[in-house]
Amino acid sequence: MSVLFDRIALIGIGLIGSSLAHDIRRLGLTKEIVVATRSADTLKRAEELGLGDRYTTSSADAVKDADLIIVSVPVGASESVAKEIAGSLKPGAIVTDVGSTKASVIAQMQPHMPDSVHFIPGHPLAGTEKSGPDAGFPGLFEGRWCIFTPVAGTDETALKRLRGFWEALGSKVDEMDAEHHDKVLAIVSHLPHIIAYNIVGTADDLETVTESEVIKYSASGFRDFTRLAASDPTMWRDVCLHNRDAILEMLARFSEDLAYLQRAIRWGEGDKIFELFTRTRAIRRSIIQAGQDVDAPDFGRPHALEKK
Repeated sequence: MSVLFDRIALIGIGLIGSSLAHDIRRLGLTKEIVVATRSADTLKRAEELGLGDRYTTSSADAVKDADLIIVSVPVGASESVAKEIAGSLKPGAIVTDVGSTKASVIAQMQPHMPDSVHFIPGHPLAGTEKSGPDAGFPGLFEGRWCIFTPVAGTDETALKRLRGFWEALGSKVDEMDAEHHDKVLAIVSHLPHIIAYNIVGTADDLETVTESEVIKYSASGFRDFTRLAASDPTMWRDVCLHNRDAILEMLARFSEDLAYLQRAIRWGEGDKIFELFTRTRAIRRSIIQAGQDVDAPDFGRPHALEKK
C-alpha cells in the first residue's frame, strides 16, 4: 500500500481512533500519525500502545500541516473541536469525522470550517461495545460500510481521495444526504441500543427477580442485549440528543408495533404472532446474504465456556 497522506491527525483516540491508527500504520497510508486527545492519561496510554508518531492534548497543534484530519469524538463535542482547529488547518486539508449522527455534526462543524479546506462528514458503520485506546484493533473496518454525507459544493477530487482512504482500510463506501443517513441509522443502530439499555434497566428494576438470578440464568437473548448496553454512555447520550427527531419517530413506530404484538399475545392470536416472526426471520437471512454477519450462533462465539 502506498502513502495517501503525508500527515494524518487523529482527534480522539477511542475505539474508532485507535483502530484507525492500527490500520494506518499497518498499511503504510501516511508518513506521520499525530494523536490528540484532551485527557493526559488517555494520551499517555495511546503513546504506550504506540498508536502515533506525535502526541498532544491540543487539537489545534495536532492539525498543523496535517493533510487529513479525522475527528473521532462524541458528536456533542464536534463544535468545540471545530472551533479549536479552525485557525490551524492548512489550505487543502481534508477534515472528516466518524460521528453516528450527521445533520447535527454538519450544523456544529461546517460554520467554523475555512473555505480553504474540504469538510467531508463521514460515518464508518463499525464498532464494538468497548471504548478507549485499548479497544482498537486492526481490521475493524474490513468489509464494513463507510457512509459519506457530503455538503453542497464538495470538491470531487477531495471526495475521491477520502474514498480511496476508506477503501484502503477495506471499507465499502456509499453516499447519502445527512437527513436520510440519520433516519436509516435511527432504526438500524440507535433504536436497538436504546432498547437494549431499556431492557437491561428493566431487569435491574425488577423487585421479584434478584440481580444474581438475572446474571446466573442470563440466556443468549438477554446476554446479547447487555453487550449493546455496555456501550460508551457518553457517546450514546450524545446520539440521543443529536438525532432526537429521527429517534423519536422510530420509537413511536416501534411502540405502535409493540402494542400490536401485545394485543395479539393477549387475545391468543397465534396466526398474527407467527406471521410477524416469520417475516422478521427473513430479514436475518437477508443480512447474512448481504455479508453483514455470518451464519454462526451467538455472533460466532463458542458455546462451551473455557474451563479453569
